[in-house]
Amino acid sequence: MNFKYKPGLLTKIIVAIALGIVSSLFFPLWLVRFFITLNGVFGNFLSFIIPLLILGLVAPGIADLGKGAGRLLGITAMIAYASTLIAGFFSFFTTKWALPILLDPNDLLSDSAVDMSDAISNFFTIDMPPLMGVTTALVLAFVIGLGVGAVNGERLKAALGEFRNIIILIIKEVIIPFLPLYIFGIFLKIGAEGQVPVILGLFFKVIIVIFAMHIILLLFQFTIAGLITGKNPFKALFTMLPAYMTALGTQSSAATIPVTLLQAKKNGVDEEIADFVIPLCATIHLAGSILKIVACAYAIMYMTGMNADISIFTGFIMMLGITMVAAPGVPGGAIMAAIALLQSMLGFDEMLTGLMIALYITMDSFGTACNVTGDGAIALIINKIYKKSTFK
Repeated sequence: MNFKYKPGLLTKIIVAIALGIVSSLFFPLWLVRFFITLNGVFGNFLSFIIPLLILGLVAPGIADLGKGAGRLLGITAMIAYASTLIAGFFSFFTTKWALPILLDPNDLLSDSAVDMSDAISNFFTIDMPPLMGVTTALVLAFVIGLGVGAVNGERLKAALGEFRNIIILIIKEVIIPFLPLYIFGIFLKIGAEGQVPVILGLFFKVIIVIFAMHIILLLFQFTIAGLITGKNPFKALFTMLPAYMTALGTQSSAATIPVTLLQAKKNGVDEEIADFVIPLCATIHLAGSILKIVACAYAIMYMTGMNADISIFTGFIMMLGITMVAAPGVPGGAIMAAIALLQSMLGFDEMLTGLMIALYITMDSFGTACNVTGDGAIALIINKIYKKSTFK
């Protein structure tokens, strides 16, 4: 009896992460730069294809839903925003309770934690500017999809279907096969630069709190989804783990869309619902990111003696949930979108902003992983609503 083991995507990603970290210990600089260069080319390709991916999946997905797509879009957006707000306030109250136990407020943070002077560069770059921004692609997908559904444009609907087939082919034959190598290169770079251990050592206790909150948040999201849909929440959450692990490497909700789509469909989400909800939530559902931003901001304010009460954070959390929607689907996009609010609403100066960015980027992958995994829970809920609704 011949037995052939074919490793799944989750196994490949775990191996890629481990190999990247181990290889960083002995790879010569030129070889590290070679893989960083490959990652730069693939990363630029992802930046180019992501708007097309969103347009190619969301527009036909909305068109397939018919005239009721507008209402379903509104329901999805409200659920995503509510989930983001819940995560933000959960983070504030949990961090407010935990940090006084774990941290000494007299421990001032040093500038050395944010020194990024040892960054390793690639040999060259190949610019692949996207045809449009992520937000533009999303709005265009809404307009085309809703319009086709409203006028019953069969010819344009068929063209959108063919465009979707092209995008799916690129996902299956290019993006997913290359992801493990891409993730290997990311962790190789992190290990070779030697910056992560410095920041992790300084903020280890804060990171533990944030990671525990991510687990609790995901269990809460999938428990709610399980109660609504009747599915086993633990099984559904386990099915989404490949998306979680992929996001740990890519650090981008948008770049993880192919895997998130695949796992959501394995959870029983209808294809047209998954193609509509997952790319949409990759842009508007940022529960993991807001959880991390709020926790990091509170920790910095607490350790530097700044006022950090609920009256200040309430407006910050509500505005942050909206502002981050405009963040590009790239590593660190959420914190870049949050800088203006950190300075205007929380009073961060340049030093604290730099510290915040360094801390956030170090843990960026965990927030992104929480985001995309939670997208699977929302997809389950929307799928149930759609099946029981009368606006198909």
